[in-house]
Amino acid sequence: MRSLTAGEATSARVVRAPRRPTRSLAAGGVVGLLVLGVAGILLGNVSLPLGDVLGVLGHRLLGLPAGTWPSSSETIVMELRLPRVLAAMTVGAALGIAGAVLQGLLRNPLADPYVLGTASGAALGAAVGVLVPVQVALLGFGLANVLAFLGALGAVALVAGASGWGNGSRASVLLVGYAVGSVLAAGLALAMYLSGDDLRRIVAWLLGSFAQASWPQVAIGLPVVLVGTLLILARARSLDALLLGDDAAGHLGLDVARERRILLALAAMVTAAAVSIAGLIGFVGLVVPHVVRLVGGPSARSVLPLSALVGAAFLVGADLVARIPGELPVGIVTALVGVPVFVTLLHRSRGAYEV
Repeated sequence: MRSLTAGEATSARVVRAPRRPTRSLAAGGVVGLLVLGVAGILLGNVSLPLGDVLGVLGHRLLGLPAGTWPSSSETIVMELRLPRVLAAMTVGAALGIAGAVLQGLLRNPLADPYVLGTASGAALGAAVGVLVPVQVALLGFGLANVLAFLGALGAVALVAGASGWGNGSRASVLLVGYAVGSVLAAGLALAMYLSGDDLRRIVAWLLGSFAQASWPQVAIGLPVVLVGTLLILARARSLDALLLGDDAAGHLGLDVARERRILLALAAMVTAAAVSIAGLIGFVGLVVPHVVRLVGGPSARSVLPLSALVGAAFLVGADLVARIPGELPVGIVTALVGVPVFVTLLHRSRGAYEV
């Protein structure tokens, strides 16, 4: 077997870097997710007593005896806030793990879940769904949500065909993704120009929101994201091998083209599911994997699950902040809250971070 080149040796050192406090980060993520999840159910335009919330959850989910809480409290918990919190967890986990996959696979620190054209495809699909005069619902999803999912997958399929997908270079995938995204963005601009009174609905969708989250959406979106996440986690070792470079990964017995195709397709699938639920929410998939690497090290076996966990907790917290003042777009909150935290962590790392 040939010796590794200098670049591959550097990548190998990155992958084999000493383990950092991943257990502490995981424990903090779990605790934070639970605390924020409970807070997301308690707080809002109408605050609920903790005892009523726990009683309703125990009664409806665990079959415990019913208490004396008002029927309105049960409706708020079970029909409004719990599905909203679960939807935020689902979308945050999807964007976090998709961003980690694409940043590692493309070896580009600026890659995010939308780099393959999913954002533009989803946005154009949603805009068309808003403009269609006949509104229909499918399994709890409105036409805009359904067309957003199909648009995201269609954009990825177009990028896949034009770039050669697994056989093409990383640069070709990125360039084709940006080119396809630009064309679809032009289509979105045209749709917005022709939208008239519907422009506000399109803009609101582009900024992301969980205000319309429902049980049917969670029931469909959560299994898709969960299956995709588990399949990605099962390929963590493959992603670590790909970080060594295609030649080194091939010498280790990895089918490079096949693994790249599978990982890209899985990342696209969970991203499409996320945007169909909540619209476009930026920043989560770009920054969460960076923060995880800064704290927990670069190994994909720790970065992938932690990115899903931290992404879920972060988006639940961002949604909570967004609805307390009166339903701000959650995408605005993710940027306003997350950017200072990320810049602070990056400054403290002082160049020690490597992708």
